[in-house]
Amino acid sequence: MLAILTAMEVERAAVRARMSGVRPHRHRAGTVFEVGELSGHEVALGMVGKGNAGAAAVAERAVAEFSPSAMLFAGVAGGLRDWLRLGDVVVARKVHAFHSGYSDDRGFRSRPQAWEPSHRLLELARALAREGTWAGDKNRPEVHFEPIAAGEVVVDGLSSDVARYLYDNYNDAVAVEMESAGFAVTSHLNDDVPALTVRGISDRADGAKDAADGADWQAVAAGNAADFVRALAAGLDVPDRGRPAEPAGVPALRNTNVAQGNARVGQQVGAVYGDLNVATRGEHA
Repeated sequence: MLAILTAMEVERAAVRARMSGVRPHRHRAGTVFEVGELSGHEVALGMVGKGNAGAAAVAERAVAEFSPSAMLFAGVAGGLRDWLRLGDVVVARKVHAFHSGYSDDRGFRSRPQAWEPSHRLLELARALAREGTWAGDKNRPEVHFEPIAAGEVVVDGLSSDVARYLYDNYNDAVAVEMESAGFAVTSHLNDDVPALTVRGISDRADGAKDAADGADWQAVAAGNAADFVRALAAGLDVPDRGRPAEPAGVPALRNTNVAQGNARVGQQVGAVYGDLNVATRGEHA
């Protein structure tokens, strides 16, 4: 089984629309998951709400309740580079918990914490992006493999204190959101259950978030992230209930090919701070 987590209703609805045979599953403490099929696999879908604490708590419940072979987070994020287009997909090759630090009379100093994703999931995601058919041939979003910063605030301004702090201390992050640090630490604390974050860019964190949200970019970005997660799930050999698990709970990979428009899933497989702009594409050191 796979566990897929989201933060907001627009993200949950995007994944839910791509599932079939969905039925509710209530955790004994009240959390409601939706269990169904995605890309031929049994999937448990949960919504964590905004923030890393909620993400960690619900991810822990998902692990305890379903013993998933892998966990995926599908959602939206604000972009921190001007070469990111709205709707592009960012797969986190590192997650920064950017609020970690030390404060005294001399001020605040960052004490970085970061987590890297499952190597197997990341390699499968890279292969899927190279293949290029996960979203069809028309208007396909670009997929970027870059670090993401996860904190406890919504960032919407180029010269805000938090924006400058991110540039000074987490300069490699190309997107910002609020859940992936909690999600990542849960993966780490559960014998490294394979986990990966996939985010669609819904705004540029530049003071125009309300306009981007009003233009429905959250739904577009959430849909693109859900499409990529659906294709990613198709490339995993995940043991169903009643089948013996893979050693150490690590999913094996199989080649996958996702047909145009994701109509069928087969078996093959700057910174936006004015003059501090970084405009190159690709992976950045």
